[in-house]
Amino acid sequence: MDFFPSVMDIACSGRNQAFLKASRPCIFMAAPVGPWGIQVTGIAGIWLAPVLSGSSNAVAGARHHRLADLNMPADQFTTQKLIDDIEALRIDRGIDKWILNGVSWGSTLALAYAQAHPSRVLGLVLFAVTTTSREEVQWITETVGTIFPEAWDRLSKFARTHMPGYESGQLSLVEAYAQMLSSPVSDLREAASIEWALWEDTHISLGSERVLRDPRWKEKQFRHAMTRLTTHFWSHSGFCQPPILDQVELINHLPAIFIHGRNDVSSPAATAWKLHRSWPGSELQICEGDAHGGASMVEHWTAANLKMLDLAS
Repeated sequence: MDFFPSVMDIACSGRNQAFLKASRPCIFMAAPVGPWGIQVTGIAGIWLAPVLSGSSNAVAGARHHRLADLNMPADQFTTQKLIDDIEALRIDRGIDKWILNGVSWGSTLALAYAQAHPSRVLGLVLFAVTTTSREEVQWITETVGTIFPEAWDRLSKFARTHMPGYESGQLSLVEAYAQMLSSPVSDLREAASIEWALWEDTHISLGSERVLRDPRWKEKQFRHAMTRLTTHFWSHSGFCQPPILDQVELINHLPAIFIHGRNDVSSPAATAWKLHRSWPGSELQICEGDAHGGASMVEHWTAANLKMLDLAS
C-alpha cells in the first residue's frame, strides 16, 4: 500500500482527524482504531499488508483517545458525526468518488457512509462484516457467553455488583458497562475497563490454547478510550437507525465484496450472509479456517481490492 509520508492534521466538527494525502483511484479505510499507516486495527488486531502498490489511499479515523476525556460530550461520538467527518475528508481532498474498505466495526461505518452518500461510492470491500444491529450486539455481549461461560459470568457479576439497574433488569449488560465507563468515579472506570478488556480478548480466543492478552490494554488511556468507545456505540446499536440491513436497497446497485471467517464467533457469518442475500451483485467469500481475521482473509482482501480497483478504472 503506497502511503504518502506527510500527514495533515485538521479538525472536523470539533473531532481531530488524521488524513493522508490521496490521489485517484482512492481507497478509504474505516477501522475502529489504529495509527495512520499500514496497520489498521480492530479489537482483534487486523493487518493490511502493504501490497496494493499503485493505488493511493486515504485513511481517516476518529482520534479515539479523546473519548477517554470525560469532558468530551459523548454525543460528539455518533455514526452520523463520523459520516460527516468522512465526507469532509472527501471534499477536502478533492475526491469525487472512492472505494470504501471496512474492518470489523469499520464495515458498519463504511456501510452507513455508503447509505448516506451512495453517489460518492465506487464500491465496497468489507472484512469481518458487521452492521452493529441490536441482535449482533446482544450476541457479542451476552449470547456468546454460552461459549465462554466462565468469562461471561465474571463480566456480568461485576455489573451486578456495581450497577443495580443491571441486577434489576432495567439495563442490558452493555448499557451497564457504558454507564460505568463514563462514571465520574475513577476507580470504577478503571476496574470496569479492565473487566471489559478481558472480555474482548476472550471472545476472540476460540481455537487458541489460552486467552492472548492484547498488550495495548496496558496503556490506561487506550484501554479507557477503547472500552468506553465500544460500549458507547454498542449500547446505541451503532447509532444506525433505521438498521443497515433494512435499507440495503439504497446501495445494492454498487459492487461489493464481503470477506468473513467461518470461525468468527464474535461476529457470526450470518450477518455477512444476510447482507449478501439482500445485495444481488455482491460477492461473499467465506474463509473456512479463519475467525475475526486471519491470513487467508488478508489474501482475499488484497485480491478484492485489486479487483475493485480494476472495476473503478
